[in-house]
Amino acid sequence: MSDQRTMNAVEIKAGLKACFAVKQPAFIWGSPGIGKSELVAGIAEEMNGTMIDLRLGQMEMTDLKGIPFFNKETNKMEWAPSEDLPDEELAKDWPNIVLFLDEMNTASPSVLASAYQLILDRRIGKYKLPDNVVVVAAGNKESDKGVTFRMPTPLSNRFVHFEMKVHFDSWFDWAVDNNIHEDIVGYLNFAKQDLYDFDPKSSTRAFATPRSWTFVSDLISQEGLDKNTITNLVAGTVGQGMALKFIAHRKLAGKLPNPMDILEGKVTTLETTEISAKYSLVISMCYQLKDSLNNGIDDKEFHKMADNFFGFMMKNFEVELNVLGARIGLTKYKLPIFPTKLKNFDEFHKRYGKFILAASD
Repeated sequence: MSDQRTMNAVEIKAGLKACFAVKQPAFIWGSPGIGKSELVAGIAEEMNGTMIDLRLGQMEMTDLKGIPFFNKETNKMEWAPSEDLPDEELAKDWPNIVLFLDEMNTASPSVLASAYQLILDRRIGKYKLPDNVVVVAAGNKESDKGVTFRMPTPLSNRFVHFEMKVHFDSWFDWAVDNNIHEDIVGYLNFAKQDLYDFDPKSSTRAFATPRSWTFVSDLISQEGLDKNTITNLVAGTVGQGMALKFIAHRKLAGKLPNPMDILEGKVTTLETTEISAKYSLVISMCYQLKDSLNNGIDDKEFHKMADNFFGFMMKNFEVELNVLGARIGLTKYKLPIFPTKLKNFDEFHKRYGKFILAASD
C-alpha cells in the first residue's frame, strides 16, 4: 500500500458516503487503533442506519457461508445461512445497513473465499444481501507487523481503497463529542504528537493510539482507584514513558480550581502558569457548560455561567486557549449562547473573533 495516498477521517468519510450512494464496496487500510471501525459506525449513524461488525480474522468459513444440512423435502444438501449476515427482516427496520468486514486481510484463505463471493456477487449460495446493504472492509497494513494474507488481485480490484492516517483535529472532534476524559483531551491538545506513537519495529506491548487513549479515559473515570493503580493501568495501556508524562500532567491539572466554581463566578483568577493544565481546564469548563444545559438549567443562569466562562478565559488564558474554548462551545456543542445576554462577549469577539474565524477555515 505504499503507493496509496493517506487520508484523514474527514476525507475518507466524504469518499465513503460517495461509495455508499452507489453501493460500491470500500476498503480502509490503516495501522491498529486509529479508529477505522468508529469512523464507519459514525457514518452509519449519520445515515440513520446500523452497522454489522464482523471480524473475519476470528471467523471460520461456515460463519459466513452457513452450515450444510440435508433437506428431506428436496432430497438435496443445502446450506443454512449465517445468522450474522443481515436478512430481509432486518433490512426493513433500517434505511441503510453497513456490513463491516474488519480484519479482512488476516482472514484464512477459506474465509476470504466466502467473503470474495459475498463482495463480488452480493450473495453466498442461496443467501443474498438485501438491496440497502453496503459492504465496507478494513485491515492493517502489511508493514504493521500483523499476521496478514495478501488479498487476491480480483478481490482487491472490486474495492475503492482508502489509506487512513491519524489526524489530530478529526480525533479531537470525535473525543469532544464522546466526552473523552478532559485530562486526556487537554493533555493531547498540548502534546498532539502523543496521540499516536505506534512503531511496528518496536517490541513494546503497550503503545498510544486513539483506541488506547479511549481505554485510558474509561479506566481513569472509575472512582476509588489509588494513584499507584491508575499509573499501572495507564502504563499498561499507552506505555510506561507516555504514562509518566500523562500522570505528571494530571498532577498539575488536579491543582486547578473546580470548573463549576469558575462558571458560577466564585473563582476569577488562575494562579498556575502551566499551559498543559490550562488545556484541561478549558475542556472541563466546556464539558460543564454542556452538562448544565442538558440537566435543565434555566436560560438566565446558563447565560450567567457562559458570561463567566468568556470573562475567565480572557483574563487568564492565552489566545489559543480562548480560541479552543470558543470552538468547542460555539462550534462543536452549538451551545445556545446569545451575545446580547452577555457582558463579556463583545470584548471577547473584539479580541479573538478573527482568530476563531481563521481556526474554522
